This record gives sequence, C-alpha cells and structure tokens, in this order.
Amino acid sequence: MNKRIQISTLLKEQGIMPLFTNPDAELCKFVAKVSYEAGIRVFEFASRTDNAPEVFTALRKYADEYLPELIIGVGTIITVKDAQKYLALGAEFIVAPMLSEEVGKFCRENDIFWCPGASTLSEIVRAHDLGADLVKIFPAETLGGPAFIKAIKAPCPWINVMPTGGVTTAEENLKGWFATGISCVGIGSNLFSKDILASPEKTKERVVTLLETIKKVRNA
Repeated sequence: MNKRIQISTLLKEQGIMPLFTNPDAELCKFVAKVSYEAGIRVFEFASRTDNAPEVFTALRKYADEYLPELIIGVGTIITVKDAQKYLALGAEFIVAPMLSEEVGKFCRENDIFWCPGASTLSEIVRAHDLGADLVKIFPAETLGGPAFIKAIKAPCPWINVMPTGGVTTAEENLKGWFATGISCVGIGSNLFSKDILASPEKTKERVVTLLETIKKVRNA
C-alpha cells in the first residue's frame, strides 16, 4: 500500500493524531511506547526544541527496534530545508502549523504525506489543491470550534480536515468535533499532561480511553 494512503487510512481508523514534544529523548520514547501499546500506529513528534533533531533520531531508532508498526512524522515544519532534514532522519510524514506552498510542492514531488495548517476557507482549499493529504485546522477552537468546521465542510465536504488546538479528551468535546465530519483530531498537551505522564499505567489508560471514546462518539 502507498505510504500516504496507509497513513490516511490509519489516521481515520485511530481518529486521533497524537502529538508530543520534549527535550528529553527518554520521555519521548516513553510516550511513544505507551501510545503504541494502547493501539496508536501514527504518531507526530513536534520539532520545537533546540535538540529536536537529536531527540527524533533517538526516537526513530527506538521505534525501529521496539515499535515496528509505528509510523512517526514530524510537526512544526516550516521550510523545505527542515522537511529534508527530518526525512533524512527517518520521518515518514510532514505536519506544519501553517501553509507553505514550497513545502507542499516538495512533498508532492517526493510522494510524502503532507498535513499543513490553515485557518481560512481559502487556505484550506489552497492546501487541498496543492496536494495536502490532510489539512490541519489551527487553532481550531479559537477559529470558532465545531461551528467553524461545519461551516467550511458544507461547501467542501471532500477535503479531509483535522482540528487541532482546543480539542480535549472529554466525550462531549469530541462529540462536537466528530459530528462535523472530520477525519481525525489532533491532541497534544491535553492528552499527555504532566500529571498523567508521571505514571505509565495512567498514560496508557488515558490513550486507550480516548480511542474508545472516539469510537463511541463516531458510532452514536
């Protein structure tokens, strides 16, 4: 199966793009491990620290050895240079907080799954036209929440979107987002909070519960 199609399929099945970043490589390995054990197969590492390339390299090596089915992409990619750097380190897809036509062209030419950020209908349609496999609506809650997603999906139901920013693990919150016809949600700090990360059992339980809740609201 084509890698882009595989990632799209898995994200729709999961209903969640979990994202995490930390300068501590061991903590990143821990989060990836418990997420994997809970059923996650697509995971985003956000490049937001000075040592992010080194941390990602360690995470990639760990996943290759212990988490064989985990597909790891890198987020917060702004330039083609950054995309090239992380792809060389083993990233399998690219996520960005905004729309860069140069990055989009690069990903399209190299058959790389690309998920750019967008905050207006024009940007969302442009991202789709440039070949985005998934469009990240960011910051989703600030833009208007589920009402905004519903409004943009009405004229463009064929565009796969993922709200990020303001999405929580609460059932009612998730119900509101999924009712709009989204492909999946993006959740980071609300999923991997400091108190939860203190316990492997609690972290895994939180991810398992989230996946079950997503399945429940989708089937409601």
